Amino acid sequence: MVKLVIISDTHGMHRSLSIPDGDILIHAGDITEHGTLAGVQAFNQWLGELPHAHKIVIAGNHDFCFEDQAEEARKLLTNAIYLQDEAVEAAGLKIYGSPWTPEFFNWAFMRRRGAEMLTVWEKVPSGTDVLITHGPPSGILDYTQAGEYAGCRELLAAVGEIGPKVHVFGHIHEGRGIEKRDGTTYINASSISAN
Repeated sequence: MVKLVIISDTHGMHRSLSIPDGDILIHAGDITEHGTLAGVQAFNQWLGELPHAHKIVIAGNHDFCFEDQAEEARKLLTNAIYLQDEAVEAAGLKIYGSPWTPEFFNWAFMRRRGAEMLTVWEKVPSGTDVLITHGPPSGILDYTQAGEYAGCRELLAAVGEIGPKVHVFGHIHEGRGIEKRDGTTYINASSISAN
């Protein structure tokens, strides 16, 4: 049995969390508040202090430097595997990560709903055990304080086709929780309260 430790949306406040031990630590994006390289450096230092054998990270809509200064940001993240529309195998699990979310104002890693989001999710390989996205699928742990479902319809369809054992995400802080549907465990791992 592989123990996953899952967090998301720490927004630079990672040191305020109590992180249990496990085999794989997953962070589903928004590691920084303002997307600075200094924020990534501080986060990386913290990751280096944690005992997990595998640490896997994706960016989120606050992590501008991973989009605007991608090479520099990746170089700073030496204590984890960074995934951006990529897969890795860890502890016998096939893990795929992607930071993209449906367009909302002018944040990082945004795509228009519909065809643009569909092209993102078509890249997820079949046989993926753990899918990490920053945003949620439509209708699952995505209900906002504004009374809207903010998730991605195209992502929901892709998860239905791929059938990962676990789908990890964050983004909608107030939606945090766990839900099981059709053989997939959905986890909104938002770790810091909504602003």
